[in-house]
Amino acid sequence: MWHYVENGQQVGPVTAEQMAQLLAEGKINGDTLVWQPGQKDWRPYRDFLSADGQPSLENSPAAAREEAVCAECGKMFPLDETIRHGNVRICATCKPVFLQKLAEGARIQTGTLNLAGIGTRFAAVFLDGLLLYAVTFGIDLLLQMTPSQIIGIQPKTSIAVQIISMVIGILIPLSYETYMVGKYGATLGKMACKIKVVAPDGGKITYARALGRYFAKLLSSLTCMIGYIMACFDEEKRALHDRICNTRVVMK
Repeated sequence: MWHYVENGQQVGPVTAEQMAQLLAEGKINGDTLVWQPGQKDWRPYRDFLSADGQPSLENSPAAAREEAVCAECGKMFPLDETIRHGNVRICATCKPVFLQKLAEGARIQTGTLNLAGIGTRFAAVFLDGLLLYAVTFGIDLLLQMTPSQIIGIQPKTSIAVQIISMVIGILIPLSYETYMVGKYGATLGKMACKIKVVAPDGGKITYARALGRYFAKLLSSLTCMIGYIMACFDEEKRALHDRICNTRVVMK
């Protein structure tokens, strides 16, 4: 996340995408002082722009934490463990093969994502479901509900407990998915299955898109799971929520 100075006042935090938009709209320029976590002091934004004047992560203190998709094998790697060729990146393992292809004049197929399989994605959803159920079950016990009341065999004792339980049941999965996918690109279930949610170019998605994707997943469920079934027939294995939010699920 970035902070910048406007009329002597600090503004932020804003995302890298928002900074690029501010630059395009002329609201900031190369002389604008900027800062992000990891910097020792404020620096002109031009220090973070590429030769063609476009935002670049090369000099960013967060670069080591960013990840990129290798255009050769399609796997995710830390940015500082890849090399850049044009608009794509190549991991250290694929570098010799990639350079050999370039030397031989072969046509380079770049930007292909290593898409996660339907079974792997289902396993991740199942693991997350178990985790969230265990958390909400424990909270309901703290609300002095009996196991029979929690699973619906017996009615809950009061309206207040019902409302609190319902609110918690909504907020916990919403917060969990938004935070984990926005920060790490994956929930704990996805991490266990070694898959990750990314943008179409393999980049990290924002918290806003992670939040939107959570609500889009509800839509995928409400359509008799057809939104999920769509992934079986999509060439990029996109479910309905992936199409709505323009995301992909890849192997790490």
